[in-house]
Amino acid sequence: MTDALLPAGPQPLEKESDGYFRKGCNPLAQTGRSRLQNQRAALNQQILKAVRMRTGAENLLKVATNQKVREQVRLELSFVNSDLQMLKEELEGLNISVGVYQSTEEAFTVPLIPLGLKETKDVDFSVVLKDFILEHYSEDSCLYEDEIADLMDLRQACRTPSRDEAGVELLMSYFIQLGFVENRFFPPTRQMGILFTWYDSLTGVPVSQQNLLLEKASILFNIGALYTQIGTRCNRRTQAGLEGAVDAFQRAAGVLNHLKETFTHTPSYDMSPAMLSVLVKMMLAQAQENVFEKICLPGIRNEFFMLVKVAQEAAKVGEVYRQLHTAMSQAPVKENIPYSWASLACVKAHHYGALAHYFVATLLIDHQLKPGADEDHQEKCLSQLYDHMPEGLTPLATLKNGHQRRQLGKSHVRRAVVHHEESVREASLCKKLRNIAVLQDVLSAAHRRSQLKDAQHREDDDLLNLIEAPDIISKTEQEVEIILPQFSKVTVTDFFQKLGPLSVFSANKRWTPPRSIHFTAEEGDLGFTLRGNSPVQVHFLDPQCSAALAGTKEGDYIVSIQDVDCKWLTVSEVMRLLKACGRDGVEMKIVSLLDFTSSMHNKCATYSVGMQKTYSMICLAIDDDDKTDKAKKISKKLSFLSWGTNKNRQKSASTLCLPSVGVARPQVKKKLPSPFSLLNSDSSLY
Repeated sequence: MTDALLPAGPQPLEKESDGYFRKGCNPLAQTGRSRLQNQRAALNQQILKAVRMRTGAENLLKVATNQKVREQVRLELSFVNSDLQMLKEELEGLNISVGVYQSTEEAFTVPLIPLGLKETKDVDFSVVLKDFILEHYSEDSCLYEDEIADLMDLRQACRTPSRDEAGVELLMSYFIQLGFVENRFFPPTRQMGILFTWYDSLTGVPVSQQNLLLEKASILFNIGALYTQIGTRCNRRTQAGLEGAVDAFQRAAGVLNHLKETFTHTPSYDMSPAMLSVLVKMMLAQAQENVFEKICLPGIRNEFFMLVKVAQEAAKVGEVYRQLHTAMSQAPVKENIPYSWASLACVKAHHYGALAHYFVATLLIDHQLKPGADEDHQEKCLSQLYDHMPEGLTPLATLKNGHQRRQLGKSHVRRAVVHHEESVREASLCKKLRNIAVLQDVLSAAHRRSQLKDAQHREDDDLLNLIEAPDIISKTEQEVEIILPQFSKVTVTDFFQKLGPLSVFSANKRWTPPRSIHFTAEEGDLGFTLRGNSPVQVHFLDPQCSAALAGTKEGDYIVSIQDVDCKWLTVSEVMRLLKACGRDGVEMKIVSLLDFTSSMHNKCATYSVGMQKTYSMICLAIDDDDKTDKAKKISKKLSFLSWGTNKNRQKSASTLCLPSVGVARPQVKKKLPSPFSLLNSDSSLY
């Protein structure tokens, strides 16, 4: 049994070779991140239990008529709601545990916010996939036990990915593999009976669906979350580390934005379009913050043009965080986003706004226009700092007039102090932020620096003479943008390629059972021609030839010749096999494509236990008519199948019995089509 990913290309590799098969991290490893994730999983279970108790109490309250019973139920309900609120606050504490994900290198920097991975329950693919292989592909499902085990191992590994590019590749590999699995085993006209359960990363509320799209969407979310953890782990004291952080947060924004645009009806809070929009803004804001840190890393020279540049960069960071805080304050995101996240966005908006005013104050107070200086350039830079100069001032006159420069500079210092005071106040109002020591240290140091400059240049009449400092126009030398996920760089082999080319042998198409045809070539003439590649079809069939009389029809697919699997062979390779047959004749197996129209039920049931007034349990019941239609569908005459009667088989056993199925042929090395052409076009619907 393999542990994760098959290599690129259809050819198999030895499972012992070069350590190709990757595993996830050891879930029992006592690292800070693993302990945090284990705490998250335990909290999810406690929240689920509390929500179920609340639902039961609410139902009892609705039906109870005895007044004493109703009073007892109301009391119990109040305790359950209180307990649920405490659990959610504890989960919020885990979401703001930024110290665990930060770089191990000590740095005097404002912490960044990562996303926690979504937790899931175990899923057993074996019975359902084996049944489908027997029923749909007419093959011995026991020959695919290793492939099914590989798929389940890969999913298990994706629950604990490593926090690096290998972990991202692991998740992407499983996501692409799900595209193959969806097309192989999940017809759009029926549910397969596999229940996928994922927990909301922000609220801990579980969502269950018999739909592979929930699995795909959750894996995409975890790819984005893993990128955020990689970004926060980067060493922000080096240029390479900051560039890596910018890239990671841009990629996280790209994955989350792709999730928002592709899966538009997700039944989970953290994957709703409104929440994903906010998360994309947060990732881009943190990337812009890293751009500012990258510019400041070599040191900020006390030089006019350098200070103009840094001031506008700081203003840009403050602007994106103000926009982020505004988005976090809008319904319905406001009720679901962690309060500490919104508070930190507000703190950073004021902090970087204060830095922008401080740098402008420094360039105005500490620098004078000297003879021989580039007046035109300085005038242009100063004019580009503001939408409009304060009343009565012009850029060139302000630069030449020392008193005007100092007065305008002191007004910027005062405004910087106000912003710093507001950032410190906001941080003190949030209990979670008060416990982040490095954040408190950074805010306090910046506040003291602005207060010192204000005290150095304060005069008695400043209160009456100082004008209000204008807003600073934001500008950046590197505008951060979304980087779309590059799935094409990850090559994955379809685990179930032995079933045949996916363009033909998919869940959307149906065939007759394989028919054995024995015929002889008369004077070297087969009586038909071949067309197509992988698999090859019978074409231009002579109705009087031996093959036609044996039951061959035009359009039939050749699946084996003389017990050699032909699904992946080309026309020339099939012709060589046919010509190699002796005078005893040709033993060939063929299948005919059928028109596949199913009347089976196409609804998807979503079972969601969740937040009051927002989540409810949705059960889409199948009425008696639908059940009758389904029964009629199952009762179609399938001579090669007999339904098993024992419902309590072993976990890995199939519930269908095939009296006689040919032995599976060794797979032929053939390049598969890109998995992106296989993704369901209806993937935006749940």
